[in-house]
Amino acid sequence: MSNVPLVRRAIAGAALAHNAAAVQIPMDGQENQWTPAALERAGSTLKALNRMAKRPPVHILFEDISYTVNSHKGEERILHNVSGEFRSGELTCILGPSGAGKSSLLNILAGYTSNGVTGRISVNGHVRDMRVFKKLSSYIMQDDLLQPRLTVLESMRIAADLKLGKELGKAEKELIVEEILQTLGLWEHRETRSERLSGGQSKRLSVALELVNNPPIIFLDEPTTGLDIVSIRQLVVLLRLLSRQGRTIICTVHQPSASLFTLFDRVYVLAKGMCCYQGAAPLLVPFLSEVGHVCPTTHNPADFVLETLLGDGESAAQMTELCQNGKLCRKLDRLTTRGGRKPVLHSDESIQRIFGEHVAKEQTQKMEFPTTFITQFSILSKRMFVQTKRNSISLWIQLIHHVTSAVLLGSIFFGIGNDGASPIANFKFCLSCLVFFMYTYIMIPILLFPMEVRLIRREYFNRWYSLKAYYAALSFATVPVMFGLGVLFLVITYLMSGQLLEWNRFILFSVIGLMTATCSEGLGLAIGSAFSVTNGSIMGPALVSPLLALCCYGMGFGPYIEGSMKALMSASYLRYGLTGLSLALYEQRAYLDCSMEFCLYSDPRLLLRDLGMTNDHYYIQIIGLLAFTVVHRVLAYFALRYRLTAEFSNKFLSYISKFLKHR
Repeated sequence: MSNVPLVRRAIAGAALAHNAAAVQIPMDGQENQWTPAALERAGSTLKALNRMAKRPPVHILFEDISYTVNSHKGEERILHNVSGEFRSGELTCILGPSGAGKSSLLNILAGYTSNGVTGRISVNGHVRDMRVFKKLSSYIMQDDLLQPRLTVLESMRIAADLKLGKELGKAEKELIVEEILQTLGLWEHRETRSERLSGGQSKRLSVALELVNNPPIIFLDEPTTGLDIVSIRQLVVLLRLLSRQGRTIICTVHQPSASLFTLFDRVYVLAKGMCCYQGAAPLLVPFLSEVGHVCPTTHNPADFVLETLLGDGESAAQMTELCQNGKLCRKLDRLTTRGGRKPVLHSDESIQRIFGEHVAKEQTQKMEFPTTFITQFSILSKRMFVQTKRNSISLWIQLIHHVTSAVLLGSIFFGIGNDGASPIANFKFCLSCLVFFMYTYIMIPILLFPMEVRLIRREYFNRWYSLKAYYAALSFATVPVMFGLGVLFLVITYLMSGQLLEWNRFILFSVIGLMTATCSEGLGLAIGSAFSVTNGSIMGPALVSPLLALCCYGMGFGPYIEGSMKALMSASYLRYGLTGLSLALYEQRAYLDCSMEFCLYSDPRLLLRDLGMTNDHYYIQIIGLLAFTVVHRVLAYFALRYRLTAEFSNKFLSYISKFLKHR
């Protein structure tokens, strides 16, 4: 009995390999293999995905959609009461000149933008419920930003584990992953890392990752950007194939070629925020002739309609009036593939019934994400560890940086740890260690994390995982490298500087150093989440410089530090770090060795007094650093949430604009 699942897996895998090998997407330079017969065979692919991860077909109807944004010039209207309908089984192209509102409409339909939007959006006859809709849709953004240092197969397995959860077993997930990669022509490249893929392969992998949970509706923003003509055609043919299996696929395209234009089932033309045409692609030319613009037989209809809209403002108004701003749709009687195979279509009654059953099932499960917080944390942590391990150049740079800095500091402050004639120099050693941990661990996230924000934007919006799970995994994944390299730095500097060889002092010294690094990393994450690399590189040093000045204020006249300055110094987390390092070396310590006739600070208590640290306690510094670490991490979390959620960005900018307007 124990071998039954293995037998079933072997039989299913053999069948899948046989089917997929016959119908996989042709690789670069093979688009001529797309014969009608090949398309007919391709229409039967993804059987395992459609059977195991069942999803309802989705029809989208939007009415009188308007979109207004606030700018320095005041309110600007992007869309003007446009309407339209996108149905399952159809590949739709949103077409229009630059600035027509294509991406704005796509963002609104995908739910990426909601602030400043008015109108009604219905899904299968019901008012759109974003909680359910986001589980049924995927948004593939214009930039093909894939997780680096992961192979195609690893990326797909991670996506399957996150997006399918316990819905399917491991063997079923493997079957679906293999089927999708075979269909999209990526199976031969399954061991290739994402950064080594070509542009067309990267775009197909972006689609493959979102197909894992079989979304019935897929949005794509300018999917053909940056691809050559062969890759563009392969991609659009792939999207057409996927739509034929009952999916609703909507994409924005800037200027498709004539042969590419014929592959789209429905065309939605925008100009100046208004709908100028909605309907079947073959009926666009007859529609243009109704307003007096006859397209030459040798001309590309897509180019012709754009030239018409850009050349004459009256033509756009006539077209908008003729289609009633999208409320009228020009339809063909039959919709077929190039091979004659009909797409998967459903009646409105069956659509509403299937959708109602799916919504009822979702409501009974009451799960916001396919997987639990612990599962998400485990998968994301493992992914981050693998990426860190494979980033050998970065690890070597950090190792060399820590060792070189440790040897340099150790050489500068060599053997002064127990010298009563140079305790100030030893205090400068503590300050140097503090500055090392501060700048090293604040600048790494400032320089690297903004790119990570761009990478996770799509995953987070498409609900692969919760932001809390990702942030917890991010905080945890940096600990091993920080701890290992930080301890290495501390061992070298501690020994070379000649500090007392007492385990308790070294441990106390190391704890403060590592906590300063952790606290600094949290501040760096906050800055990296809120700003770009350029602005963050300016903001980081500008912010920590006054904190560094405050932390060492009072050196030499500690007992006479003003009360106001003490309050300001307590606002600097670096003060707690510097005090903790000094107390670890000098608190409860015997007289220092004195090589001169008189050493003023041979008594460590006098040094702590003149530094303003007499009444300080080590555990208070620990508490202070912990408090600032929590504050920095919380700030970083909300800054990241702000960056990843367009709604927060729009509201914030709206409030700022209104405030400045009323001034």
